[in-house]
Amino acid sequence: MSRETRLNIREAFGLLVVHAVPSGVFAVTKQGHLRLPASVRHCCGLVPGDRVLLVADPDQNLLVVHPHVALDELLVARHVELLGGDRP
Repeated sequence: MSRETRLNIREAFGLLVVHAVPSGVFAVTKQGHLRLPASVRHCCGLVPGDRVLLVADPDQNLLVVHPHVALDELLVARHVELLGGDRP
């Protein structure tokens, strides 16, 4: 994403989906940083300084932000499948 990139950011299933589109409400900063506004962070329970997993799909101009809570849920579900137990 370039410094002039306009972005739409939405929450979906506890993740943030960042899509580069010309009509986007948000933008990459002049320094080339992606800043997540407080209103967007609050959708997923993120606070400044939280670590996230970023997954990019350059062909679709998409970036998916995985908050730690979403990663925990994915891992717990997978481990329950693997170990054949009940979800805590």
